[in-house]
Amino acid sequence: MTTYTTLMILCGLVIFSYLFDLIAGRTKLPSVLLLLFLGIGLKQLTLHFNWVTIDFSKILPALGTLGLILIVFEGSLELKYTPEKNKIIKKSFLSALVILLLTTAAITAIFCYTTGQTIHRCMVNAIPFGVISSSIAIPSASALPKRKKEFIIYESSFSDVLTIVFFNFAVSNSYFNFTAFTRLGIELITIIVFAMAACLLLLYLIKNITHHVKFFLIISIIILVYVIGQQYHLSSLIVVLAFGLFLNNAGSITLPWFRRNFLYPALPHELKQLLQLSAESAFIMRTFFFVIFGFTMAVDQLRDSNLLIVGGLLLAAIYFIRFVYIKTVSKTDMMPELVLVPRGLISVLLYYNLPPHLKMEEIGTGLLFVVVLATSIIMSLGLLGTKWGATPQDREFEDV
Repeated sequence: MTTYTTLMILCGLVIFSYLFDLIAGRTKLPSVLLLLFLGIGLKQLTLHFNWVTIDFSKILPALGTLGLILIVFEGSLELKYTPEKNKIIKKSFLSALVILLLTTAAITAIFCYTTGQTIHRCMVNAIPFGVISSSIAIPSASALPKRKKEFIIYESSFSDVLTIVFFNFAVSNSYFNFTAFTRLGIELITIIVFAMAACLLLLYLIKNITHHVKFFLIISIIILVYVIGQQYHLSSLIVVLAFGLFLNNAGSITLPWFRRNFLYPALPHELKQLLQLSAESAFIMRTFFFVIFGFTMAVDQLRDSNLLIVGGLLLAAIYFIRFVYIKTVSKTDMMPELVLVPRGLISVLLYYNLPPHLKMEEIGTGLLFVVVLATSIIMSLGLLGTKWGATPQDREFEDV
């Protein structure tokens, strides 16, 4: 494959992704689903013509990590905090935490029953299937009323962060005893203090860097901070989420020393530029990740009846727990919240980060593909069949 052919393919993928976003805006069909099918179609095309390709699965974790950081950062940059939002933040955090724990427990039980492996090993493999993917949920919620959209952004972002904390904790500890929880507490305190220091440092850099290349440097530092934290098994996605929230709400801080040293007149304009850059970067990463993920999937695995049965059980657990929680705890509208639980980028990322000694042969990429694809299709059908309008509560938040 020549250099020019490679460039044509890359540009074509970006153009298709842009068209898919336009289609998604008009049809409520998530662009991610179209990207997956595009990847599957390209794979079938290469098989038909016997074209030689590289092993794209090796670059999926890197693309997934970049996409996750940029998507969470972009989502947090859009959130403006006011005291009136305490209720929706608490509600979304509780929803993310409870549903994550209950879904992981149910899927762990399914894996124990179907594989006969230990509870700990099954639980570690179950965690990637328990997380709501912000990379799919946030773009899919863009057409929802403001209140519902903010809930989905908070819930999926919290789900990403809590899942990474849970995943690192489960991988590092075979037994959940007092020592393990003490270590977890120390790690969380460390990352929170680190996040506060990083937020101040990055805002100081934004204010004082005069070079015309500024925001890519800031994003690179954020990615570097995340990677360093992950090397030490710290949940450094908290830093990414905290920095986005901190930047967008820095103007609300009234401390004189803070306003004197960190705020400046051009900050609102530069935040818009940073949001635009992070959004477009996230768009590129999401495009390549989901196309390559679809390309790497073996569609023939969908003929495996055992795989489909286990996938069906996982889907039943995911939606049953979501239904019960909405009905008994949340007590909100059933739709479209019930179907906005897609699995996606972070599920794939966590699966590829499973230590080799904890992976199970029975739980492979085929099952992951089935769940990611099925939850995206169910979400698409749910959004297509849902009619909504601005309720009095939604209008109450229009100017927040």
